[in-house]
Amino acid sequence: MGYDNGTMQLEFILLGQWYLLCYPKLLFTLLLIIYIMSLTGNSLIIYIVQMDSRLHIPMYFFLSNLSLLEILFSSTIVPTMLAVSLSHGKRVSVPGCMSQVFFLHFSGSSECCLLAMMAYDRFMAVCRPLHYNMAMKKSICFQLAAVSWVSGFLDGLMLSTLTSKLPFCGPNEVANFFCDIPPLLKLACVDTRANEAMLSLVGSLLGLIPLIIILLSYFHIISAIQRISSSQGRWKVFSTCTSHLTVVCLVYGTVIFTYIVPSSSYSINPDRLGSVVYAVLTPILNPLIYSLRNHEVKEAIKKTVWRKIRTLSGLFMD
Repeated sequence: MGYDNGTMQLEFILLGQWYLLCYPKLLFTLLLIIYIMSLTGNSLIIYIVQMDSRLHIPMYFFLSNLSLLEILFSSTIVPTMLAVSLSHGKRVSVPGCMSQVFFLHFSGSSECCLLAMMAYDRFMAVCRPLHYNMAMKKSICFQLAAVSWVSGFLDGLMLSTLTSKLPFCGPNEVANFFCDIPPLLKLACVDTRANEAMLSLVGSLLGLIPLIIILLSYFHIISAIQRISSSQGRWKVFSTCTSHLTVVCLVYGTVIFTYIVPSSSYSINPDRLGSVVYAVLTPILNPLIYSLRNHEVKEAIKKTVWRKIRTLSGLFMD
């Protein structure tokens, strides 16, 4: 909670970013389309993984968890962005703002950890195929997924709690489409260097440690691939990793730009574009990447769609 001349601040005003609000109706339409596509794509992946027995393997178990996180992430952010784009501003209570901060970092940190688990799964499949079934049995996969979710929960809880304890005074206008820690720190009336340091530290731990796991996994994967004699065999093995690598580059590119850069870039001006890109595009690109670049997912989608079409056709003919 914050105080302004002895009066408790009860809300923040989200203003969005002027360079994105020049055409509010167009922005609202695009955001709505992207949000619907994101929910549809990620829900479809979860449904297909559950329904198709061929996809009941660790890689797709982690993929369905990733899709669930993307639904949580986009549902935390995009509805607020839609409201801001329509009204050129949205009032959000302080507890509501801190709740958004919690879910933002909960889902984002869990996603980074989950990407590391997926890299470990690929490492075991390529480099330790004889031990794969034992190392990646169902109970272990559940434990790895639980570690990802719990790590993200603790990250979101700690950062949102620390931010909520800051005194906010003076302006309560946030030049962003949603509540996030860097722009909120600009509104605090105390020295926030400790909070900035904690944000960088936690971001480094839950961002860089999974990244190190990913890099080590792919170092061994690439080394194993190079020992394959035929180019066709090398590509066949590497193609099982391309979707995951693409998502890793997408996620970490925006996360590092937004959270693990020097504090001088924590601006409430147009350089916050990275957070908007991360919030809007990542949840829709993940299902697209996995569905377009993964043969098993494409085949499962075709099978499911045709089965639904035949079912509907039978109902209409009756």
